[in-house]
Amino acid sequence: MKRPILSALALSTACAAAIPAGAADHRSFGTWRNPKNSVHVRAQPCGKTMCGVVVWASDKAKADAARGSDAPLVGSTLFRDFRQERPEVWRGKVYVPDIGKTFSGTISVKDANHLEGKGCLVGRVGCKSQIWTRIGG
Repeated sequence: MKRPILSALALSTACAAAIPAGAADHRSFGTWRNPKNSVHVRAQPCGKTMCGVVVWASDKAKADAARGSDAPLVGSTLFRDFRQERPEVWRGKVYVPDIGKTFSGTISVKDANHLEGKGCLVGRVGCKSQIWTRIGG
C-alpha cells in the first residue's frame, strides 16, 4: 500500500477490543506509531469497545487523507468497535480516510510494545499486515 493511511489498514486491524467486565487485554491500550512513523493512534476504551483516535500525523499523511475525506486526520477515529475475540486478539472496523472506506481487521498483541495489524480489502483478498510500536513505552 502506497499511502500512509492505507498502511493504517494493516494496523487498523491493530486496534480492536470489546471490553467484557474486566477481561479486556489492556496491553493494547496506549499510543502506537505505524512502521513509517507517519501516523500515531491512541487506542482507548470507547464504551464497551476499543477505538483508535489519530493524535498525530505527518504532513504527507494529512495530505493523503485529505484526498479521500474532508475531515481532518488528527482527531479522527480510524479504529472503531474493536472487540476482543480471544486473549490478545481483537476484531473491528478500520476507516481509511484517504479512500473514504471502512474495512474489517484484526490486531494481535505481540508483546508489551508491539502490535501486528492485519487487514483485507475485500474478504481475504489484498491482505496486508504491519507491526506497530508503542510510543512512550
